[in-house]
Amino acid sequence: MMRMWAIVERELRKFVRSPALMLVSMVLPLVQLIILGNAFGGKIRDAQMGVVDLDHGTQAVKLREAFAAIEANVGTFHVVYYDSDQAEKDDVRRGKLQGAIIIPPEFSRKFYEENHPRIGVVVDNTDNFIAGSLEAKMQELVDALNQPTVQPRIQQQVALEIVELYPYIEYMKYLLPGSISLAMYISVMIGGGMLYIDDKARGVHEGYLVTPITRWELVFGLNIAGAIKAVIAGLCLTIMGALIAGIPTLFHFKNFIGALLMIIATSMAFNTMMFLLMVRVEDPLVPRAMFGVLNTLLYFPSGAVYPIFSFPKWLRAIAYVDPFSYAVDGFKAVLLRDAGLGAIWHDVAYLTGFAVITLAIATPLFKRSL
Repeated sequence: MMRMWAIVERELRKFVRSPALMLVSMVLPLVQLIILGNAFGGKIRDAQMGVVDLDHGTQAVKLREAFAAIEANVGTFHVVYYDSDQAEKDDVRRGKLQGAIIIPPEFSRKFYEENHPRIGVVVDNTDNFIAGSLEAKMQELVDALNQPTVQPRIQQQVALEIVELYPYIEYMKYLLPGSISLAMYISVMIGGGMLYIDDKARGVHEGYLVTPITRWELVFGLNIAGAIKAVIAGLCLTIMGALIAGIPTLFHFKNFIGALLMIIATSMAFNTMMFLLMVRVEDPLVPRAMFGVLNTLLYFPSGAVYPIFSFPKWLRAIAYVDPFSYAVDGFKAVLLRDAGLGAIWHDVAYLTGFAVITLAIATPLFKRSL
């Protein structure tokens, strides 16, 4: 045990003495969280919406008042009034407007006659996200206009009541579980895989082989050191990310214990996986070529960026064996759902089992000789 812990101490000292490694493995995923969390997934605000009123009737006035209310309250779009429908269509085409509303002539008369009154909406569908948001907001407005002025005693229409279990989840909060997992992966990749291969290239590994250290002491020492680095990175990003994203529930005792269990299990799974991949590699260029592909293969199918249920079957099969998927799912349960320890036991069990299996395969592959 003393020989094994000597390896752990040496690896941790090397990690602490290299500030650049600590910066890359801990700070860069946090920067990614802040930038991506604010760049993606937010609600559309301050889009430019053109309005041309060719009717000027009472219902057209109500529509303009409704547009003003949306602009003042929700702020989805800013209204720009036009005199010509062709002029506003041209501005949509040029990119000056994100959408255009056309209130046709005799709209108010057709509304009172119940003779198929229509409102025209022109959207720039080269950006489906903005177009979909503007269309959804206009559909809400039309649905409100279609409500009868006097409600019947007996409601014959089916009403859908949606109950959201949690407050609105900003995209930064949604990204946090994936960012924590990514920080731990980068820590293992740089502080474990690359350093292990570089030690081989510099001859440090040969120094281990002339000592009485056994194979399992070397394997366990290197993996424990790598797991500790990943735990430090994961713990730092979890705390800082929760503070930045505004997730106070992390600091409840049961949630913090759950997050700590997930960090430990994830660090073990990632480190043993990386050790298994690198155990027979000799060329220091190989891991640098592999890690970009591994990042794509493991991170994006995990559900960290987009739900797994939207994937084709072959990609779901990758997600179901990917340790990243269970890390992301467990962190979501603790950080976003406030679900307690009972919701993460299967994630912790899979990650622990994955670590045991990969370590059992890697140990006999580890060469105790040159």
